[in-house]
Amino acid sequence: MYIKELRYYFSTPIAYIVIGLYLLTVSLFLWVIPGEWNIPDSGYAQADGLFRLSPWLFMLLCPALTMRLFAEELQTGTWSLLKTKPYSIWRIVVGKMMASWTIVVIAQLPCVVHYILVYNLAEPIGNVDLGAFFGSFIGLLFLSAAFCSIGTFMSTLTRSQIVAFIFSLLCCFVLYWGFDLLASLFHNGAVANGLQWCGLNEHYLSMSRGVLDLRDVVYFLSVTVLFVLFSVLSMERNKQ
Repeated sequence: MYIKELRYYFSTPIAYIVIGLYLLTVSLFLWVIPGEWNIPDSGYAQADGLFRLSPWLFMLLCPALTMRLFAEELQTGTWSLLKTKPYSIWRIVVGKMMASWTIVVIAQLPCVVHYILVYNLAEPIGNVDLGAFFGSFIGLLFLSAAFCSIGTFMSTLTRSQIVAFIFSLLCCFVLYWGFDLLASLFHNGAVANGLQWCGLNEHYLSMSRGVLDLRDVVYFLSVTVLFVLFSVLSMERNKQ
């Protein structure tokens, strides 16, 4: 199922559009468009803009990749055929989700070029925070996996790809930024910190500091597995 979905992405413009759009947008904001994320304008050899911009791009691109995974199957009726094949629901869900995540991973890999450029622009050469860069990079991998699992689940809930995209976008936003917004409403420090800890943003920022805390890894894996489980349960219902 994983290979089948991956072949579908690359046999259509979907993968090329998502990868190209991500790389183009990131490159423009880092090197061309004036602003706080522009590396030459900042005067510092750092690629923080890449890791501040990417979560917002993934919030759009991951739902765009996953919205068709099951919504299309349910709409066209091919799910009735697929569920008769000797595939477990787990295998189908995980295969589809991993295929969409693979596209996001492929899109991220060329971003190492930005690190190489910053590395050579630094004075002296190489005066960059390697740990923070790759910590942020790994954080993006975990974050995009969580977004893809959320999008997969939303795709199981509706036959409409547009509805699946909107629900995925809203859910990703709430889990990434919503808890921080809610925490800002509380004056109690313990409550605010607890709410922030529940959000994806807090754990992503923790990884961005260059220290891989087991708690952050477990959190991202838990969110990803939880939404995969929700997807399996949702499609088990449709198997009846």
